[in-house]
Formats: sequence, C-alpha cells, structure tokens
Amino acid sequence: MNTRHWKIEPVIHESQKRLALHFPYNKDDNDYVRTLKGSRWSNTLKCWHVEDNAYYRKLLGLQEDEKTYAPKSAHAVAEGGYDKIVEYTRWMRSRNYSENTIKTYTDALRVFLSYYKDKRVVELTNKDVIDFNNDYIKAKGYSTTFQNQVVNALKLFFGAIAESKIVTEKVHRPRSEKKLPNVLSKEEVKELIESCSNIKHKCMLTLIYACGLRRSELLNLKLGDVDAKRKLLLIKNGKGKKDRICPLSDKVLQILREYYSACKPKEYLFEGMYGGQYDERSLASVLKRALQSTNISKPVTLHWLRHSYATHLLESGTDLRYIQELLGHKHSKTTEIYTHVSTRSIQQIKSPFDDLGII
Repeated sequence: MNTRHWKIEPVIHESQKRLALHFPYNKDDNDYVRTLKGSRWSNTLKCWHVEDNAYYRKLLGLQEDEKTYAPKSAHAVAEGGYDKIVEYTRWMRSRNYSENTIKTYTDALRVFLSYYKDKRVVELTNKDVIDFNNDYIKAKGYSTTFQNQVVNALKLFFGAIAESKIVTEKVHRPRSEKKLPNVLSKEEVKELIESCSNIKHKCMLTLIYACGLRRSELLNLKLGDVDAKRKLLLIKNGKGKKDRICPLSDKVLQILREYYSACKPKEYLFEGMYGGQYDERSLASVLKRALQSTNISKPVTLHWLRHSYATHLLESGTDLRYIQELLGHKHSKTTEIYTHVSTRSIQQIKSPFDDLGII
C-alpha cells in the first residue's frame, strides 16, 4: 500500500466530526481502510471517512491543530501482510469478536508487521517475535499490557490465518506484574465530582464511579439502558461481550433526571455537540478540567473511579462475589486484587512499634 498520495481532511459530516480519507482507488488502500473501526463510505463526500479523534489523528499522522495532511508511507507492512490483515479482521468478525478486541488485535498486529516491513510474512520466526519484544516494546518502554496484546494478536493470527515459521505455542508471555489498582478516597471522589459545574460532566463522572463503569461502557449507554422504575442501569456488550446490570440509587437518579432535563439527549445517554456518541477525547478532557479545580495532585484517570468504586464497596462490607458481578469480571481472581488495597482490615492491625513505649 502506498499512502504518499493520501489526503486527510477533518470535516463535519452528518453533524459529526470525521476525517475524510482521499486517495486514488486501489485495492490495497481500500481494503486497509475497511479494517479501520467505524470506517464508512460517503457518496456525498465521495470518500471513506473515520471518526475524528486522537487515535486516528495519531495513526494517520495528523496533528491536533492541522486541517489537512498528506502522510508519508507510514503503513508499510511485511510482504503479504495487507491481505492477511483484512482476512484476519473478517475472521474475527465472523466469530463474533467485539469491535474493541478486533481493533486492539489488528492494531497490535499492524505494529508488528510494520516493524518487519522488509520481510515476507511466511519468513517470520519465533526469533523475530523475541527481537520485536526486546528491540521495540522494551526499548520504547511500552507496558506489559501492550506486550500481552501483541502476544494475543500474534497467537491468533499465526494460528488461524497466516502461514509462517512461527510456532505459536512457543510465543512466550511477559511475567505478570503485581501492581495494585489506584484508588481515591471517598472525600477525593466527592471533591472531584462536585468540582463540575456542567451538569453533563458531573453526571458522566458520577455514573462511572456510582456504577463502576469502564469508559467505553459509559459512552455506549443509550437512553433505554436506564430503567428508572426498577432503579437499574443495563450495561450492554461490556468487556467480553457480556451484559450486566447495576443498581441506581435515588441520588444518582436525581442527577440523571437533572441532566436529562437540561440536555435532552436523543439516542445515546451522553451525546456530543453535534449529536451522536460522545467522544472519548472529550471525556478525558472532562476529567482533566475537573481535576484542575480540585486539590488532588494524583495522576487520576477515569479508570481510577472504577477502582475506587470496587474498593469502597469492599470496605463497606459488600461480598466479593457481588462486586465481581457488578464489575463484570469473568474470573474472581481479577476482583480479589481489591482486597489488597482495602483499608478496612489493614487499619485495624496494631503495629509492634506501639509496644516499644517510644513517644
């Protein structure tokens, strides 16, 4: 594929911010664009287009303040890789993988194949995987999580789609890290939420904490997912394509009613300025602005609110099995990590220092 003749242009299309992708027709480019999550063809624009967000701007080489950009050839991959990536995407969709998983795996695979753009796919070996881990992932300081994503993508790709010299059973995983989840105190959560003067922003942060939502779960919520009579929130297609429910308290419902009365969303519970699903980049900005109005100096992310929800439930005496259901965890071991940050029992332990009689 040759992207030197591409032109990328931010546009407003059907009241949404999109990136128009202009290029002379050729099969490789066309098939590549089809693998991008959310890509659509427009008869009006006479081109393909994707959502205008930070991820696609970075992928396509467009700076935040740039209006148009003709990228250099940044997507070269190992010979034979383009058709295989398309086949890989279609294979995962046929097996009902979630779009988030498809995007994660194809992106990870694309990075790997781009690293070996001067080789053929069929020539790649297990040594190439080890070299990639050491000379790319480790050298650039990428996380163990990203390395695991690459391993998952490669095992699935070379096991089901592409022929190569790679023995998938011998593709090793990084040793797991024993990191504790980051947690805010109840007082800090209260300060953070109350710092929002905008009712939509306040409602979004409230729901993430009050229901332990992932960012994508919040943004995917639709009006019908709120059952005010039963005081329940239906979370559809969460991680692992699982549905679950979460209780809504009277106080949370009150904030939701205030928000709905003020903003009148039409389809999604939280919509952008021009309608449609609220943008991930804008949600991150909501948290950033809220933090700037508080005395919290910690590097808080949206996921910290989900961690805080789980930990506070545990500290208030909620059974770990219920917390597992509320969070949508597949395995109980995932939920058990919150027992290591709960202070309910730890604070009751008496230090032997107190018996020394030192004042």
